[in-house]
Amino acid sequence: MPAIDIKDTKNNVVGSVELSDRFATLGKGALMHEAVVNYLANQRQGTHATKTKGLVSGGGRKPWKQKHTGRARSGSSRSPLWRGGGTVFGPQPRDYSYDLPKTARRKALFAAISAKIKDGELCVVDALALEKPRTKEMIGILKGLGLAGGSTLIILSAADRAVLLSSRNIPRVDVVQAADLNVYDVASHNRLLATKAAMEMLEARPL
Repeated sequence: MPAIDIKDTKNNVVGSVELSDRFATLGKGALMHEAVVNYLANQRQGTHATKTKGLVSGGGRKPWKQKHTGRARSGSSRSPLWRGGGTVFGPQPRDYSYDLPKTARRKALFAAISAKIKDGELCVVDALALEKPRTKEMIGILKGLGLAGGSTLIILSAADRAVLLSSRNIPRVDVVQAADLNVYDVASHNRLLATKAAMEMLEARPL
């Protein structure tokens, strides 16, 4: 795996990092797709609901007697055949989540990061720290690193309130900790900005 340049926040190269072969995992498109579908399914609340004829209010009295009216028999005015009646086979609350093996999720994550590295869409900085929350300063850092425009995911090794507050008002810029990184986060952003410590945390993740 070729070395990746480490830069400072002014876009000066200050070193390099040699990544392991797990960051050269390519050709896992199907696995990445499965991991993204799994993530989105697990985010669904599944609270959608429709009323069957037993749940719609009213309809307790038989509209007319069974025979000798010349009309079709009917037992309730809340039949699905009637206006204002219930719904047949409508959606009901359910759990959409399902498990994907940890190994599969991790391989999909490294495959997604590998694709970003291959396309030159990963920028690694030695550190990313602000004295206090300042959106203008964060915008300047992103512009200096050539990350202005498009969507950018900032990957930190630990929570940093100043970085989070400085980034949250910038359109299409999100912040995530390396421990919480998943394949959907990587795939849904054009570029990644990771600190050296964050990359070391990802490197230490077991497969």
